[in-house]
Amino acid sequence: MTATARALAESEGRQAGVWLAAAGAVGFSFKAILVKLAYPYGLDAITLLALRMIFSLPLFVAMAFLPGAGRGGRITARDHAMLILLGFLGYYLSSFLDFLGLQYISAGLERLVLFLYPTLVVLISALALGKPVTRRLGWALVLSYGGIALAMVHDLRQAGNGSDVWLGAALVFGGAVSYALYLIGNGQAVDRLGATRLTAYASTVACLACIGQFLLTRPLSSLALPWQAYGLALAMALFSTVLPVYMVSEAIRRIGAGPVSLIGSLGPIATIFLGWLMLGESISLWQLVGAALVLAGVLMVGRK
Repeated sequence: MTATARALAESEGRQAGVWLAAAGAVGFSFKAILVKLAYPYGLDAITLLALRMIFSLPLFVAMAFLPGAGRGGRITARDHAMLILLGFLGYYLSSFLDFLGLQYISAGLERLVLFLYPTLVVLISALALGKPVTRRLGWALVLSYGGIALAMVHDLRQAGNGSDVWLGAALVFGGAVSYALYLIGNGQAVDRLGATRLTAYASTVACLACIGQFLLTRPLSSLALPWQAYGLALAMALFSTVLPVYMVSEAIRRIGAGPVSLIGSLGPIATIFLGWLMLGESISLWQLVGAALVLAGVLMVGRK
């Protein structure tokens, strides 16, 4: 291959990485819209989450057998414990709290609150390692959480019951904390186990936990649902779970984690727009300013 052809191939690979990262961000953001669309068909958070994971489980199991998925060291008993913990924190607990929160707040506010997780990763890491909170991190926190306050003003004005907004935001924030803890643990294990294998195994654990929770708390008769509910759950599994996971992983391989994280900032804006387009959620100046502040704070944290 000539130098020109090699440069062209690298350029095309980077462009594909950008598009994959953008598609992954929109796919993850679309989850909140699908959850909101599914609730009117008689599902609760536990049932909907179980259906999502039932459809996702075969795909995550298949991911464990992809070429290169076996790279990494031998899985020890300690690794098994870590995989169970990561699956519980990252894909079970965070998703469960997120689904519960979406019963009370708009899709736009949910995505903004959940998008705080990069600031939480940095803050928890700093506190756990005894490092001082830098001035830049302090300003990032002020911007991010000030933006959430403004976005909540929008939801409080739209809601008939203000306590529901506070409850929903608190539940989603708990999900963001859980996901931040997952990312911290993931960073400790990914080099040893490999990204694909870690994602496949931890996701499988989460799927089994969600399905088990449903079997323990709901009768099988609660699965007597209209076909629209199953269609939305299947769409959530494909377009807002498995495919975005693959797209983001492939984008990181092509262009690196930093650019992918920046492109991921499209997520909250995409959710606000999709909420307006598909759910009839209103958009206010408070919400837009709040979103801008949250994105600014997160990007400040992400700067090298």
